[in-house]
Amino acid sequence: MARQFAWEIAAINVHLQEIRYFWAKALGISGPQWMILMALADLDQGEGVSVKVVSKMLHVDPSFVTTQSKMLEKKGFMRRKASEEDARVVQMSLTDRTYKHIASLAAQQEELNNFIFAEFSDRELSEFTSKLAALKDRLEKASLRVAIGI
Repeated sequence: MARQFAWEIAAINVHLQEIRYFWAKALGISGPQWMILMALADLDQGEGVSVKVVSKMLHVDPSFVTTQSKMLEKKGFMRRKASEEDARVVQMSLTDRTYKHIASLAAQQEELNNFIFAEFSDRELSEFTSKLAALKDRLEKASLRVAIGI
């Protein structure tokens, strides 16, 4: 049963990736760049978000986020500035233009989300998401255990 579950999750990831590439293409960027923009949209509370925080959320190396964010900055999708507290830390934020692009896709995204999650009430989706988050945490710990040979 665990193996079947893993195959279902792998298939879900493939379909989510296809959808991400569709949204990215609408903006003329790559799927991973789209994920960086979405992470910023979700995380930024007005002061920007550090490369480290975004890389942790996306489970990628910070150097990847740095490289991609520089490309996104050149395209006008985001701003990068040194933190006022620590100049070694780069704070990233979306431009107004990017917020407008994201807003222009919102209706399509909402319609798609309604289709995808039609079988779930808000409460059920919240509970399911919580269980997936707990599973993710256990899988992360299991990964560390496997890495050290337990």
